[in-house]
Amino acid sequence: MTQLSEKKCIPCEGNISAFNYSEIHKYLKKVNGWEVKQNNKKSYYLEKNFKFKNFLSSQKFVNLVGDISEKEGHHPDINFGWGYGKIKIYTHAINGLSENDFILAAKIDNISNV
Repeated sequence: MTQLSEKKCIPCEGNISAFNYSEIHKYLKKVNGWEVKQNNKKSYYLEKNFKFKNFLSSQKFVNLVGDISEKEGHHPDINFGWGYGKIKIYTHAINGLSENDFILAAKIDNISNV
């Protein structure tokens, strides 16, 4: 089986269904430390908090996330500041989770280990 981090995000135009909780749980086992949450519309998303030693480290991480996101054509919501970064991922076109979200999460996990 191909590792998620080796896959490429496929553009989504809303022509697929969002993962149900069973599918989400299957993929959640393939990424490290991501939480599944629901918004007020009961749509699922992934979220993970990252800690760093200072602002510059946080900024470098966020810039790397931005580079990967551009390459993948899949863009998370990012919050960061001194010593922290928070990433929220979901597929906007389907207002839920798809394989793309887990691919991006796995790629982000790879850079957070550097």
